[in-house]
Amino acid sequence: MFFRLLALLIVVPFIELVLLLRLADETSWLTTLMIVIITGIIGSYLARREGLATWFRFQSAMAQGKMPSREIQDGLMIALAAVLLLTPGLLTDAFGFTLLTPPGRRLIGGWLRRRFAGSFQMRTFGGGGQPGSTSNPAEDERFDPRGYDPRRSNASGQRFGGAGDTIDSPHFEPKQSPSP
Repeated sequence: MFFRLLALLIVVPFIELVLLLRLADETSWLTTLMIVIITGIIGSYLARREGLATWFRFQSAMAQGKMPSREIQDGLMIALAAVLLLTPGLLTDAFGFTLLTPPGRRLIGGWLRRRFAGSFQMRTFGGGGQPGSTSNPAEDERFDPRGYDPRRSNASGQRFGGAGDTIDSPHFEPKQSPSP
């Protein structure tokens, strides 16, 4: 994996440089520079627009209690597209614009899901505590309510803080020193 990434980081900039130099030979260096600048500006605008739309879809899915996996995937692809579009080059710009379009994201997202299907597992687990206990210590049959203060202990009964008295008061009046 390391060597593939290293090759990618060496080969892609080399190809980009060759493409930019050939474009400059065919047109002019000023035209090539303007293309690079304009694609960066347009790309940042489109990435912001698509990113905001994805963010609103993410919030909507969360409000409905749905897992926003598609929105998370789209957000990551839009962030990658923004980076690619701000990087000077024709190849990275083409791939970045592909990632910014919803059909392009669906195509690449489908390929990614097929590629990594079964590679990840999601597991859930309940709260801590001892085997057989509930997450609420007051509902546990072994719970002794004497001396239990939920503000000063965790579910297993361990006290927080260090030694010493705790003063729980909305205000504090310091002791008055005796007048001479």
